[in-house]
Amino acid sequence: MQKGRIKGVAHRGSTISHGTFGLKSLDEGWITNRQIEAARIAMTRFMKREGKVWIRIFPDKPITKKPNEVRMGKGKGALSHYVAVVHPGRIMFEIDGVKRAVAEEALRLAAQKLPVQTKFIERNDYVEL
Repeated sequence: MQKGRIKGVAHRGSTISHGTFGLKSLDEGWITNRQIEAARIAMTRFMKREGKVWIRIFPDKPITKKPNEVRMGKGKGALSHYVAVVHPGRIMFEIDGVKRAVAEEALRLAAQKLPVQTKFIERNDYVEL
């Protein structure tokens, strides 16, 4: 798989489909499996395991790396980790079953773990009870 360039905006995965609140990407970038897991743990701990969380991105791009101080050539490096390619407008996480203030703070904590700028969004038909 090639490195590629991250151009354009997300068309797929750009609307909230499962939950009520979401975390939308404003930048493009690679998000590693460890960053996704750190964000998930931060959200669920703050929500005290109430409500439901959906992770809408999946790290399916393998990244290889050669060891330090190795000469050029001699083939491709070993598998290092996996990343999810994120375009601007992509919904990365969704939350449902908690109040707006709790969801906003949980997604803010998750956003601190991610290397891209994000925005808190809510579903169009959401009404606070």
